[in-house]
Amino acid sequence: MDTSAAIRVADLSKDYHGTRAVDSVSFDVPQGSITGFLGPNGAGKSTTLRMLVGLTQPTGGSATVLGRQYTELVNPGRRVGVLLDASAQHSGRTGLEVLRLGATMMGLPAGRAEEMIEKVGLSASEARRRTGTYSLGMRQRLGVAHALLGDPRVLILDEPANGLDPAGIHWMRTLLKEFADEGGSVLLSSHLLHEIEVVADDLVVIGRGRIVARGSKEDLLAGSGVAVRSTDDEGLAAAMRAAGLSFTATGDGGFTVTAEAEHIANLAGAAGITLRELRTADDAGLEQLFLRLTADDAREDVKS
Repeated sequence: MDTSAAIRVADLSKDYHGTRAVDSVSFDVPQGSITGFLGPNGAGKSTTLRMLVGLTQPTGGSATVLGRQYTELVNPGRRVGVLLDASAQHSGRTGLEVLRLGATMMGLPAGRAEEMIEKVGLSASEARRRTGTYSLGMRQRLGVAHALLGDPRVLILDEPANGLDPAGIHWMRTLLKEFADEGGSVLLSSHLLHEIEVVADDLVVIGRGRIVARGSKEDLLAGSGVAVRSTDDEGLAAAMRAAGLSFTATGDGGFTVTAEAEHIANLAGAAGITLRELRTADDAGLEQLFLRLTADDAREDVKS
């Protein structure tokens, strides 16, 4: 692992009543980069993030931010911005009050709250409203404002784009890219796979509490195999299954297969099946990679 990593998670584990929710998870977040943290619901993402910021005590292993445990950082909000739950805001306070209180606790100038209100696109009238009246998208913007309040070097964000409209998602994407371009580091958990694919430099995929893939986005997507369509997908699936191949059905017909193109062509030929398409699956995107890696944890059957 990179010794200059902004975030380091090493053999992190968590047991709940004899059940291992997070099992020996290890990964780094390099400085000046965005790392996408992906996994199905219940895979251990939120528990890992909570352990990282000291909200949940790990059973084993360690997690550090900027070389220290989060709870050991002096005035942590000045170094690490955290957004784990946009709804965890006092519903009786206005958005501006939430930020002013945060600024006071961090020892920041009073005007910093107004700066952040403007930065995240909340209007002056919205800032004066109680957060209990906010939409989810407005809460997300306020949560991001609070995470950025102390001008941190690291951001840890769990589903920050929930509730945002397309314009808001574009704003979030731009903000995170600019933050990383200026030397900041981001650990970003999201179910919006396209957005992760657009902004992330590295990917960490978790399933059933264990890391199932990690590395650069380019390397992981390049290793996604081949895409194939045929005149008899059921027959081709049977042939691939008999050959012990790992494959995923795509939403618009055909399969993504972890195998060489020549091997698939030979299987189809031996089964008398005509192929309509056979190409590298580099452009199949993060969705197909995610489905293949986490198929054992999905509620829906994505395997054939």
